[in-house]
Amino acid sequence: MSRETMTDIASRVDGQDWRALTTELDHAGSALTGPIMTPAECAQIIEMYDEDARFRSTIDMERYRFGKGEYRYFDNPVPDLIDRLRHAFYPRLLPIAQDWAAKLGKDAPWPASYDEWLGQCHAAGQTKPTPILLKYGEGDWNAMHRDIYGELVFPMQVVIGLNRPGEDFTGGEFMMLEQRPRAQSRGICRVLEQGHGLIFTTRERPVLAKRGWVLGPMRHGVNEVRSGVRHTLGLVLHDAA
Repeated sequence: MSRETMTDIASRVDGQDWRALTTELDHAGSALTGPIMTPAECAQIIEMYDEDARFRSTIDMERYRFGKGEYRYFDNPVPDLIDRLRHAFYPRLLPIAQDWAAKLGKDAPWPASYDEWLGQCHAAGQTKPTPILLKYGEGDWNAMHRDIYGELVFPMQVVIGLNRPGEDFTGGEFMMLEQRPRAQSRGICRVLEQGHGLIFTTRERPVLAKRGWVLGPMRHGVNEVRSGVRHTLGLVLHDAA
Protein backbone atom coordinates (compact mmCIF):
# COMPACT_ATOMS: atom_id res chain seq x y z
CA MET A 1 0.00 0.00 0.00
CA SER A 2 1.30 3.46 -0.87
CA ARG A 3 2.05 6.07 1.80
CA GLU A 4 -0.65 8.25 0.18
CA THR A 5 -3.29 5.53 0.64
CA MET A 6 -2.27 4.99 4.24
CA THR A 7 -2.57 8.74 4.89
CA ASP A 8 -5.99 8.71 3.22
CA ILE A 9 -7.20 5.94 5.53
CA ALA A 10 -6.20 7.93 8.61
CA SER A 11 -7.77 11.13 7.31
CA ARG A 12 -11.04 9.36 6.48
CA VAL A 13 -11.28 8.03 10.03
CA ASP A 14 -10.28 11.38 11.52
CA GLY A 15 -12.76 13.15 9.24
CA GLN A 16 -15.81 11.38 10.65
CA ASP A 17 -18.24 13.35 12.82
CA TRP A 18 -16.81 12.10 16.10
CA ARG A 19 -19.04 14.26 18.26
CA ALA A 20 -22.13 12.64 16.70
CA LEU A 21 -20.57 9.16 16.78
CA THR A 22 -19.73 9.55 20.47
CA THR A 23 -23.27 10.66 21.26
CA GLU A 24 -24.72 7.67 19.41
CA LEU A 25 -22.32 5.22 21.06
CA ASP A 26 -23.28 6.59 24.48
CA HIS A 27 -26.97 6.35 23.60
CA ALA A 28 -27.16 2.98 21.84
CA GLY A 29 -23.80 1.22 22.17
CA SER A 30 -23.26 1.41 18.40
CA ALA A 31 -22.83 4.02 15.67
CA LEU A 32 -22.61 3.96 11.88
CA THR A 33 -19.74 5.85 10.24
CA GLY A 34 -19.60 7.39 6.81
CA PRO A 35 -17.32 6.00 4.08
CA ILE A 36 -14.03 4.62 5.41
CA MET A 37 -12.86 2.42 2.51
CA THR A 38 -13.21 2.88 -1.24
CA PRO A 39 -14.86 0.21 -3.44
CA ALA A 40 -11.40 -0.66 -4.79
CA GLU A 41 -10.04 -1.15 -1.27
CA CYS A 42 -13.05 -3.30 -0.39
CA ALA A 43 -12.41 -5.45 -3.46
CA GLN A 44 -8.73 -5.73 -2.48
CA ILE A 45 -9.65 -7.13 0.93
CA ILE A 46 -12.26 -9.52 -0.50
CA GLU A 47 -9.67 -10.92 -2.91
CA MET A 48 -7.48 -11.84 0.04
CA TYR A 49 -10.03 -14.38 1.26
CA ASP A 50 -8.66 -17.16 -0.94
CA GLU A 51 -5.00 -16.44 -0.12
CA ASP A 52 -4.44 -19.11 2.53
CA ALA A 53 -1.01 -17.82 3.59
CA ARG A 54 -2.56 -14.61 4.93
CA PHE A 55 -4.58 -16.38 7.63
CA ARG A 56 -3.78 -18.17 10.89
CA SER A 57 -7.17 -19.87 11.30
CA THR A 58 -10.40 -20.59 9.43
CA ILE A 59 -13.65 -21.15 11.32
CA ASP A 60 -16.58 -23.15 9.97
CA MET A 61 -19.40 -21.63 12.02
CA GLU A 62 -21.78 -24.54 11.52
CA ARG A 63 -19.23 -27.01 12.88
CA TYR A 64 -18.97 -25.08 16.16
CA ARG A 65 -22.67 -24.17 16.24
CA PHE A 66 -21.79 -20.48 15.87
CA GLY A 67 -24.26 -20.14 12.99
CA LYS A 68 -23.61 -20.93 9.34
CA GLY A 69 -20.87 -19.54 7.13
CA GLU A 70 -17.14 -19.04 7.45
CA TYR A 71 -14.60 -16.54 8.70
CA ARG A 72 -10.82 -16.31 8.74
CA TYR A 73 -8.40 -14.69 11.20
CA PHE A 74 -5.53 -12.80 9.59
CA ASP A 75 -2.03 -13.87 10.56
CA ASN A 76 0.99 -11.63 11.05
CA PRO A 77 1.96 -9.53 9.30
CA VAL A 78 -1.54 -8.05 9.18
CA PRO A 79 -2.13 -6.31 5.80
CA ASP A 80 -1.08 -2.66 5.89
CA LEU A 81 -4.57 -1.32 5.18
CA ILE A 82 -6.04 -3.27 8.10
CA ASP A 83 -3.21 -2.35 10.44
CA ARG A 84 -3.66 1.31 9.51
CA LEU A 85 -7.40 1.12 10.19
CA ARG A 86 -6.84 -0.24 13.69
CA HIS A 87 -4.23 2.44 14.42
CA ALA A 88 -6.58 5.14 13.14
CA PHE A 89 -9.65 4.06 15.13
CA TYR A 90 -7.90 3.42 18.45
CA PRO A 91 -7.08 7.05 19.46
CA ARG A 92 -10.58 8.17 18.46
CA LEU A 93 -12.27 5.49 20.54
CA LEU A 94 -9.89 5.73 23.49
CA PRO A 95 -11.55 8.79 25.14
CA ILE A 96 -14.94 7.04 24.92
CA ALA A 97 -13.47 3.89 26.48
CA GLN A 98 -11.96 5.95 29.31
CA ASP A 99 -15.24 7.75 29.92
CA TRP A 100 -17.16 4.47 30.04
CA ALA A 101 -14.66 3.00 32.51
CA ALA A 102 -14.95 6.07 34.76
CA LYS A 103 -18.75 5.87 34.78
CA LEU A 104 -18.62 2.19 35.79
CA GLY A 105 -15.86 2.67 38.36
CA LYS A 106 -13.52 0.36 36.44
CA ASP A 107 -9.84 0.55 35.57
CA ALA A 108 -8.90 2.04 32.21
CA PRO A 109 -5.74 0.10 31.26
CA TRP A 110 -5.50 1.43 27.71
CA PRO A 111 -2.44 3.61 26.99
CA ALA A 112 -2.38 6.51 24.52
CA SER A 113 -0.39 4.50 21.96
CA TYR A 114 -2.02 1.60 20.12
CA ASP A 115 1.36 -0.09 19.71
CA GLU A 116 1.83 0.10 23.49
CA TRP A 117 -1.64 -1.40 24.00
CA LEU A 118 -0.81 -4.32 21.70
CA GLY A 119 2.43 -4.70 23.64
CA GLN A 120 0.43 -5.07 26.85
CA CYS A 121 -1.76 -7.70 25.17
CA HIS A 122 1.31 -9.62 24.01
CA ALA A 123 2.95 -9.43 27.45
CA ALA A 124 -0.24 -10.97 28.88
CA GLY A 125 -0.03 -13.88 26.43
CA GLN A 126 -2.52 -12.42 23.91
CA THR A 127 -0.24 -12.60 20.88
CA LYS A 128 -2.55 -13.76 18.08
CA PRO A 129 -3.87 -11.08 15.67
CA THR A 130 -7.65 -10.69 15.68
CA PRO A 131 -8.68 -8.89 12.45
CA ILE A 132 -11.33 -11.09 10.83
CA LEU A 133 -12.53 -11.51 7.25
CA LEU A 134 -16.04 -12.98 7.21
CA LYS A 135 -17.88 -14.55 4.27
CA TYR A 136 -21.60 -15.36 4.19
CA GLY A 137 -23.51 -17.00 1.35
CA GLU A 138 -27.22 -17.62 0.90
CA GLY A 139 -28.71 -19.02 4.11
CA ASP A 140 -25.68 -18.14 6.26
CA TRP A 141 -25.93 -16.32 9.58
CA ASN A 142 -23.96 -15.63 12.76
CA ALA A 143 -25.19 -16.37 16.28
CA MET A 144 -25.21 -13.67 18.96
CA HIS A 145 -21.80 -13.54 20.64
CA ARG A 146 -18.95 -11.43 22.02
CA ASP A 147 -15.33 -11.19 20.82
CA ILE A 148 -13.32 -11.31 24.05
CA TYR A 149 -10.24 -13.55 23.47
CA GLY A 150 -8.48 -12.92 26.81
CA GLU A 151 -8.23 -10.88 30.01
CA LEU A 152 -7.33 -7.64 28.21
CA VAL A 153 -10.30 -6.28 26.25
CA PHE A 154 -10.92 -3.02 24.42
CA PRO A 155 -14.60 -2.10 24.91
CA MET A 156 -15.40 -1.20 21.30
CA GLN A 157 -14.71 -2.73 17.90
CA VAL A 158 -15.49 -1.96 14.26
CA VAL A 159 -17.00 -3.92 11.38
CA ILE A 160 -16.77 -2.63 7.79
CA GLY A 161 -19.05 -3.71 4.97
CA LEU A 162 -17.20 -4.86 1.84
CA ASN A 163 -20.14 -5.61 -0.50
CA ARG A 164 -23.17 -3.60 -1.68
CA PRO A 165 -26.37 -4.44 0.22
CA GLY A 166 -29.34 -4.88 -2.10
CA GLU A 167 -27.02 -5.49 -5.08
CA ASP A 168 -24.37 -8.04 -4.10
CA PHE A 169 -26.55 -9.60 -1.38
CA THR A 170 -29.85 -9.25 0.43
CA GLY A 171 -30.53 -9.84 4.12
CA GLY A 172 -27.46 -10.16 6.31
CA GLU A 173 -28.30 -7.25 8.60
CA PHE A 174 -25.95 -6.71 11.54
CA MET A 175 -27.80 -7.39 14.79
CA MET A 176 -27.13 -6.35 18.39
CA LEU A 177 -28.88 -7.39 21.58
CA GLU A 178 -28.64 -5.25 24.70
CA GLN A 179 -29.60 -6.57 28.13
CA ARG A 180 -31.23 -3.64 29.92
CA PRO A 181 -31.34 -3.39 33.72
CA ARG A 182 -34.70 -4.55 35.13
CA ALA A 183 -36.25 -4.60 31.63
CA GLN A 184 -36.55 -6.83 28.59
CA SER A 185 -33.67 -6.91 26.14
CA ARG A 186 -33.51 -4.49 23.23
CA GLY A 187 -32.64 -5.57 19.69
CA ILE A 188 -30.97 -3.28 17.14
CA CYS A 189 -30.42 -3.98 13.41
CA ARG A 190 -28.06 -2.08 11.13
CA VAL A 191 -27.42 -2.29 7.36
CA LEU A 192 -23.74 -1.94 6.47
CA GLU A 193 -23.15 0.01 3.27
CA GLN A 194 -20.06 -0.82 1.24
CA GLY A 195 -16.99 0.81 2.77
CA HIS A 196 -18.91 2.14 5.79
CA GLY A 197 -18.18 1.07 9.33
CA LEU A 198 -20.19 0.22 12.41
CA ILE A 199 -18.61 0.87 15.79
CA PHE A 200 -20.19 -1.23 18.52
CA THR A 201 -19.76 -2.47 22.08
CA THR A 202 -17.47 -5.46 22.49
CA ARG A 203 -18.87 -6.70 25.80
CA GLU A 204 -20.69 -4.06 27.86
CA ARG A 205 -21.23 -0.33 28.21
CA PRO A 206 -22.51 2.06 30.90
CA VAL A 207 -26.28 2.54 31.04
CA LEU A 208 -27.84 5.16 33.29
CA ALA A 209 -30.37 3.64 35.71
CA LYS A 210 -32.27 5.10 38.66
CA ARG A 211 -29.38 4.35 41.00
CA GLY A 212 -26.61 5.54 38.67
CA TRP A 213 -24.49 3.90 36.01
CA VAL A 214 -24.81 0.14 35.58
CA LEU A 215 -23.43 -2.47 33.16
CA GLY A 216 -25.32 -2.89 29.90
CA PRO A 217 -24.12 -6.22 28.42
CA MET A 218 -24.35 -6.50 24.62
CA ARG A 219 -23.97 -9.27 22.05
CA HIS A 220 -23.83 -9.09 18.27
CA GLY A 221 -24.54 -11.34 15.29
CA VAL A 222 -25.70 -11.38 11.67
CA ASN A 223 -29.18 -12.05 10.30
CA GLU A 224 -29.59 -14.74 7.62
CA VAL A 225 -28.36 -13.79 4.15
CA ARG A 226 -31.26 -14.27 1.72
CA SER A 227 -29.26 -14.10 -1.51
CA GLY A 228 -25.79 -13.36 -2.84
CA VAL A 229 -22.52 -13.16 -0.92
CA ARG A 230 -21.69 -10.82 1.95
CA HIS A 231 -18.12 -10.08 3.13
CA THR A 232 -17.21 -7.95 6.12
CA LEU A 233 -13.97 -6.92 7.80
CA GLY A 234 -13.91 -7.13 11.60
CA LEU A 235 -11.50 -4.91 13.52
CA VAL A 236 -11.10 -6.14 17.10
CA LEU A 237 -8.73 -3.79 18.93
CA HIS A 238 -7.19 -6.35 21.31
CA ASP A 239 -5.23 -9.47 20.35
CA ALA A 240 -6.05 -13.04 21.33
CA ALA A 241 -4.53 -15.59 23.70
